[in-house]
Amino acid sequence: MRAIIPVAGVGSRLRPHTYAVPKVLLNVAGKPIIGHILDKIIADGFNCATIIVGYLGEMVKEYVTEHYELKVDFIEQEERKGLAHAISLARGTFSDEPLLIILGDTIFEVDLKPVIGGGQTAVGVKFVDDPRRFGIVEMADNTVTRFIEKPEHPTSNLAIVGLYWIMRPQKLVECIDELFKKDVRTKGEYQLTDALELLRTKGESITSFPVEGWFDCGKPETLLSTNRHLLERLATKDPVPGVVIVPPVYISRDSRVTNSIIGPFTTIAAGAQVNDSVIRNSIVSENAVVNKVLLENSLVGNDAIVNGTFKRANVGNSAELDFF
Repeated sequence: MRAIIPVAGVGSRLRPHTYAVPKVLLNVAGKPIIGHILDKIIADGFNCATIIVGYLGEMVKEYVTEHYELKVDFIEQEERKGLAHAISLARGTFSDEPLLIILGDTIFEVDLKPVIGGGQTAVGVKFVDDPRRFGIVEMADNTVTRFIEKPEHPTSNLAIVGLYWIMRPQKLVECIDELFKKDVRTKGEYQLTDALELLRTKGESITSFPVEGWFDCGKPETLLSTNRHLLERLATKDPVPGVVIVPPVYISRDSRVTNSIIGPFTTIAAGAQVNDSVIRNSIVSENAVVNKVLLENSLVGNDAIVNGTFKRANVGNSAELDFF
C-alpha cells in the first residue's frame, strides 16, 4: 500500500525555526514530525510512500532515506498552489490501487485498519467548536453529502483533519484536472476538498471516520501541546545522574544533561547539552546548548545557544525587585 504525504509548506507560523529547518523536521517528543507519521503508516502496513517536498526538501529527503527503508518517491512542488495541485504532481507514482493521503504537519492516533478494509473512500473527521478554518463535511446516513472548504458560515462541525483513504485515485486525479481546466480555486488555491466534492457529485460514495487523536504541529503553542501529549506515552523512564526528572520527559541518550531539573513535558533531543538549568514544558532541539537558565513554554532550535545567569538577592521588607 502507498501513502501520499505532502510536506512542501514553508511553515511561516513556526518562524524563526523554519528559516533553516523544514517544519516536518521539527522535533516533537524526541523525533521529527515526519518520523512519527512514517512510523504510524509503516505499523499500519504501508510499504510505499510518495513525499511531496518543496521548501528545504533536500533535508527531508536526507532524513527519510537515512532513517527508513520504506520505498519512497520524492516529488518536488516548486509552486504551492494548494493540496489538490500537490496530489496531481504525484500521479506518476501511483496506479489505481487504493491509497492514503496524509498531511505532513499533523500527527494522528487512529486505527486505520477498519478504514482500509472498509472498501469505501473515506475521510477522517473530528468535531470542533469552530470549523471555519477547516474543510468540513455534511453527513447523512453515514455518507458524505457535501464537502465545503473553510466555510464562513459552517453548516457542520465535522472538520476534515487531513487523512483521506482514496479507493480510486485516478478518478480523483480526473476531478483535480477538471478543477485546473475550469480554474476552480478556493482561497486562491486548488483545494483537495473541492476535488472530493466533485468526485462525490460524479457518483463516488464517500464516508467518514472519527479521528480523536489529532495533533496539530503548525504553531509553537500547538507544537508544545502535541509534545505534551506524546510524552505521556513515550517518556524517558531511565534516571540521569545529577538530574532531577519531573515526568513525563524525553531525554535522548545522545544528549548531555548535568545539574538540572528537567520537566514536566520537556524534550531534550540528541546532541543537546543542558547545564545548571530548569526546563519545563519545552523542546530543546538537536545540538542546542542551554546554560544556567530557567525555560518554560519554550522552543530552542537546532544548534542554538541559550546562556543565562542565576542571581542572588537580599531584599528587605516591602521592597520590589525586577530582574531583566
